[in-house]
Order: sequence, then C-alpha cells, then structure tokens
Amino acid sequence: MNPIVIFAIAGGAIVLLLMNGSFRNPIKWAGRLAAKIVAGALLLFVLNALGSGIGIHIPINAGTSAVSGLLGIPGIAALYVIKTYILV
Repeated sequence: MNPIVIFAIAGGAIVLLLMNGSFRNPIKWAGRLAAKIVAGALLLFVLNALGSGIGIHIPINAGTSAVSGLLGIPGIAALYVIKTYILV
C-alpha cells in the first residue's frame, strides 16, 4: 500500500477522533496496554533471573511481553509449554 494513503487514513482517523471529542479514551486504553506490556517484560525478567538455575528461560521481546502482560501467569505457562514442547 502506498505510504501516502496510509498517512491519509491515519490523519483522517485522528481528525474524526478530535471532532468527536473522544480522544481521551483511546489514549487511556493505549496507556494501559503499554503498562501491561512493560509489566509483562518485568515479569519475564524476574522469571528468567530466578529460573536460570533450573533451566527456565523465555526470551523477552514484544510478543512474549504482550502475552505475559495481558494473560499473566497462564500466559507465561503457555509460553513455557510452547518453547519446551513445540519449539524443540
């Protein structure tokens, strides 16, 4: 897709949000999402630091941070199962 079209669509969406007056809700939602992703990265860091003695290591990147931040402990368990049994 042409970059000019993408910027035009994004600009139009911003203008519509500003005209609607509901620009605060998407910013609040994006802030909460970013906070959860950062919390997921910190949770993975702690898991890697504590689990290094028994061989538990999950790489920290945007995808794994998002999964662990949004899903919590079940997300980390799913990441560990995927890494151990599927990505052998």
